[in-house]
Amino acid sequence: MATIRIPIPMRTLTGNQSEVQATGSTVGDVLRDLDARYPGMGARLFDDKGAVRRYVNVFLNDEDVRALKALDTPVKDADRITLIPAMAGG
Repeated sequence: MATIRIPIPMRTLTGNQSEVQATGSTVGDVLRDLDARYPGMGARLFDDKGAVRRYVNVFLNDEDVRALKALDTPVKDADRITLIPAMAGG
């Protein structure tokens, strides 16, 4: 299982856990499993077309998945996925 680091604004969905685990062979599979385990997470992560929302950054072992294969990026059991919501303001 991959380990997913959950940002503070999303921890209400995971019972205030900062890290959780989910399964899947790709980043997209892991994030969909995360939503199945913690309902409501998918609405925070995915847009209406199933893509990661623009304001959510997803990293696989410190690499932005947008620079890899996005949701099709392969995941191994020992991998760490970090979710970082973009900040706005001035």
